[in-house]
Amino acid sequence: MRIRPARPSDLAELDALFARSYPRLLKADYPPSLLVTAVPMIARAQPRLLASGTYYVAELDGAIRGAGGWTPSDRPGRLGQRADVRHVVTCDSTLRRGIGRALLLHSFAEARAAGRRWMHCVSTLTAEPFYAALGFRRIGNTVVPLAPGIDFPAVEMWRPL
Repeated sequence: MRIRPARPSDLAELDALFARSYPRLLKADYPPSLLVTAVPMIARAQPRLLASGTYYVAELDGAIRGAGGWTPSDRPGRLGQRADVRHVVTCDSTLRRGIGRALLLHSFAEARAAGRRWMHCVSTLTAEPFYAALGFRRIGNTVVPLAPGIDFPAVEMWRPL
């Protein structure tokens, strides 16, 4: 597996990864009526994030099998400089092979090297156990407003770096 910074040219491959994986991974924790409206909004790579230098892809067997990263936050916190986890996904056919963990461990190290002291995450209900296994602590339930009338239940979490 190779972790590298994402590039704008990865957009199409990442869009396909999000569109394929999110519906399959989230279906156990969200009702179909929500997924049919929410997935088209969340299953798109963000061009600005791909060009940020702090968003990464994991390549395995010649293809992108995961993505995720972090961005610095200007929001003050009692723990010091904050970083935010950004748009993590793992290919549904390669789950439990350490791809998501490798992406986040890389992100932790890079954020720490950039002077960040803690990481904030808004997790899907599905991914909460994954983030907890990486040392994140639950703050509480939250809702991500995707569009008028479309609220996506999530879990707010944090961990020191």
